[in-house]
This record gives sequence, structure tokens and C-alpha cells, in this order.
Amino acid sequence: MQKGGSSSIKFLVAAAIVIFSVVKYFASSEVNEITGEKQYISLSKEQEVAMGINSAPQMAQEFGGLSQNSQYQQLVKSIGEKIVKTSDAGKTQYPFQFYVLADQRTVNAFALPGGPIFITEALLTRLQNEDQLAGVLGHEIGHVIARHSAEQMSKQELTQGIAGAAGVAAGDVNSAYYAQVVANMVNMKYGREDELESDDLGVRFMIQAGYDPTALIGVMHILEEASGGSNVPEYQSSHPSPANRRAKIEASIEKYKNSF
Repeated sequence: MQKGGSSSIKFLVAAAIVIFSVVKYFASSEVNEITGEKQYISLSKEQEVAMGINSAPQMAQEFGGLSQNSQYQQLVKSIGEKIVKTSDAGKTQYPFQFYVLADQRTVNAFALPGGPIFITEALLTRLQNEDQLAGVLGHEIGHVIARHSAEQMSKQELTQGIAGAAGVAAGDVNSAYYAQVVANMVNMKYGREDELESDDLGVRFMIQAGYDPTALIGVMHILEEASGGSNVPEYQSSHPSPANRRAKIEASIEKYKNSF
């Protein structure tokens, strides 16, 4: 009798955790002004901007600090600002900033919430022309515009809440562990979808800014070469396969080429 009562309490607590997590997630929804997508985000845009500004110095240090090459910095800044000023990205009023990082070994570019965008020297020096650079920056601008970081935070809160509830209901560490693994896989899928959406937005912004969108396909080849042709299955990766991304980019070019 006591054991059955204990189990009932566990399930009630678990149910309460699930209900709280779901209600909290769906309580804050809005439509993205650029993508038209309905999103569930608990952070305000002001909070996103503050988070990005506060995180930027630490993130830069992890990649060797800012590059001392003033020509690199000016090139990236000028192309980034041109994309923002001449595309739909400028309608959001995010305070975009563009930086080159000193890291000459890590081929990478990333965006922080609210506007800071970084590219490493290792990636910049592999790019063959300004159109490819515009493709990289357009993609990262897309992450900011689509509010992917804030969206991911809300999704992770939801899945972690549900995973925690599963552990409470089962009453053992293994169940909680496997529930968390599943939650992580779900969020990884969201990450791949975000990358494809940013590719699509990158194409859109490139065309609006007067750059050749096919250059983004060339960037995919560069990233594939830099990764050494990793054979990690797509479902275990936070990024779509290069072949999948190229196909989606080509579809986006076809979609947008006569729209602007």
C-alpha cells in the first residue's frame, strides 16, 4: 500500500512538472517579423541584445581574441553592414556588429543573440571572393533574425523539464539519463532545421544586397573540406550534411531569384 502511494505521488509530481514546462513554453508566442514564423520565446529582444553584448568578449577570447589585421576587420565589417542596410535584415533594428577572430586553425563563424557576428581568420582566408564572405555573414545574420538562440533556450527548457519528469516518474537514474539523451537528440534536430533556415535567409539577404547566392554553395564545399569529410550520421550532428545543405540552397535560389 505504501509502495503504491509512493508511486502515485511520483506520477503526480512528474505530471505537474510536465504541465508547468508545457504551459511555460506555450505561454509566450509571437510571429517573427521577417520569417513569418510563429515562435515560442521567453526572452525579449532587449534581453537577447544584452546577452549577446555581455557574452561577446568571452566568446572572442575562446578563439584567440580579435584579429589584429585591420584589413580583415574592415572587409568583414563593410560587407556585413552592406547586407544589413540593403536587405530585410535592416528592418529588425538589431545592433549588428561584425568581427574577425585571430584563430587561424578553427574554421568557424557564429552569431550571438542580438547581433554580434564572428568569423575566424581560418575560415576567412579560405574564402575565395566577397560573395562567399557575404554568404557566410548572411547565414549568420539569418540566425540572429530568426532568433534561433532564444528559440533553442525555450525548447531546451521544455525538453529538459519533460526529461526530468520522466526521471521522477520512473524513480531511477537510468530512466532519467535515457530521457535526457532523447531530449538532446530532439534539440539537435532543431539545430539542423535552424541551419537550413539560416541558409535560406542567407540566400534571401545575399540577393537583396546584390551578391551572387551561388557562392554559398562554394562555402559548403570549403566547410566540407575543412571538416575532413566527416562521416557522422546527420541525425547525430547539429548540422545538416553538406549535400543536404547544397540542395536546400539551390532550392532557395530558385525561390528567391525573381522575387527582388
